[in-house]
Amino acid sequence: MKLASYIHHGRKSYGIHTESGIIDLGQKIGQQYPTLKDLLQWDALDVAKQYVNYPADITDKDITFLPVIEEPGKIFCVGMNYAEKRKEFAETNDAPTLFIRFADSQTGHARPVIKPNITEEFDYEGELAVIIGKAGENIERSNALSHVAGYSCYMDGSVRDWQHAWFTAGKNWRQTGAFGPYMTTVDEIPDPHALSIQTYLNGMLVQNDSTASMIHKVADLISYISTFTILSPGDVIITGSPGGVGKKRNPPLFMHDGDRVEVAIEKLGRLTNTIVESTERLHLLAI
Repeated sequence: MKLASYIHHGRKSYGIHTESGIIDLGQKIGQQYPTLKDLLQWDALDVAKQYVNYPADITDKDITFLPVIEEPGKIFCVGMNYAEKRKEFAETNDAPTLFIRFADSQTGHARPVIKPNITEEFDYEGELAVIIGKAGENIERSNALSHVAGYSCYMDGSVRDWQHAWFTAGKNWRQTGAFGPYMTTVDEIPDPHALSIQTYLNGMLVQNDSTASMIHKVADLISYISTFTILSPGDVIITGSPGGVGKKRNPPLFMHDGDRVEVAIEKLGRLTNTIVESTERLHLLAI
C-alpha cells in the first residue's frame, strides 16, 4: 500500500496511491484519523487497507503533494552512511553521524525546492527515508524493523557552505528537503537493504548505489537512536546518501534555479522536484 499526503481543492488530506489515481482516505476516515501521522499514531493502517480496492477518487493532477509526513515529531538525518560517501569525505568515525532536520524545512513531490540566494553550493543527496509506525525506547536491534510503518524517497538538499562544525545549519533552510511521493508500507518491502537508489540532476545520473551499501543498517539506526530518545509514530529517519555528491566532484556540481532533481528508489517510486532560487532578502547578523 502506498500512502500520500496532499492538498485537494484547498483541503489537506491523504490517501492510497494507485495506478489509476488516489483513493481519498480523508473523505472516508478523516474525521477519526485527520492525517497520515494520526493514522500511524492510532495503529490504523489496517483500517486504511479496507479501502485498497475502492475506485480512485482523484488523480495526481488534481492535488498538490505534501511531505509524506508533514509534521513529524522528530526527523533524524544520518550522514556518512555509505561506503563511497565515507571515502569522498575521508570519514573514519565508526559511530553513526546524526543531525536534525526540522519539519518546516520540507516540501512534497513535484513542488519547488528552494535554493537560498545566499549560496552557490546547494547540493543534492538522494536518500531512503524510514517512517516509524510504533513507538519505542531502547529498542533491540532484532525487533527494530517491527517499529517501521514504511519507506519513502528523500532529497536531503544541503547548503554546503553553511555546514560548518555541524550539519544542522546547512540542512534546515526552508523547503530544501523533499519527501515523497508517498510512503510504501513495510509489507511491500521485506528487505530495506535490497533496493537500488539513484539521483538524477537534469536527467544525468549523479548517484547510483544500493541500500545494501549502508554502513549502519536501518535496524541499527533505530536501536541506536532509541537509546537516547523515544521514537514515536510519524518520526522519520533519513538514512544517508550514496557517493557522488556535487561537493566532491571535479569540478563541483551544484543545483541552480530551474534544475530538476530526481530521487528514484526501487519499489518506492520517483521523487521529482524543480529548483527555484529564493527571492527573499536574507538579513544576517554579524556575530
